[in-house]
Amino acid sequence: MLKEEIFDTLETNHSQFISYLDALSEADFEFAFSDKWSAGQQLKHIVLSVKPLAQGFLIPRFFLKIIFGKANRASISYEGLVQKYDEKLRLGGRARGAFLPKAVSFSEKEKLFGKLRAYLNSIKKSLANYTESDFDLLILPHPLFGKITVREMLYFTTHHVFHHQELTKLYLSQKP
Repeated sequence: MLKEEIFDTLETNHSQFISYLDALSEADFEFAFSDKWSAGQQLKHIVLSVKPLAQGFLIPRFFLKIIFGKANRASISYEGLVQKYDEKLRLGGRARGAFLPKAVSFSEKEKLFGKLRAYLNSIKKSLANYTESDFDLLILPHPLFGKITVREMLYFTTHHVFHHQELTKLYLSQKP
């Protein structure tokens, strides 16, 4: 995917997630099995995951290169990244630390939607002047993958929100 398509997919997937959650009743938004996250917690997790990207992309490119280095390989495809993520999950990879959401009430929904939209806008604005080669040259740390390219990080971000929307749908379909 090229930059503009990545931006479009990023926007589309997050908008669909927000629309899906916005249509949930309070009971469904807050429902959770004892060992699974509620829809609200899924939302909070996505916000917690996107926030460091929004903050990190405010750092000038040359500092990112100094801090994290540059890629020594080509970026993998979107499909390859999704396969790699699925494999990490199969091997027990899970969110931890700062990415674990506490309970989220229905009254927090709009505030979280606003934060998510603001972070996404910040990411797109910060990356507007990045070139296609910047997307493949600069690397960032990811908690499951280690260092990955900016392009791969954006692929992950577009898929990650889709993944959590599908989990939410699954859990609610199994609600007693």
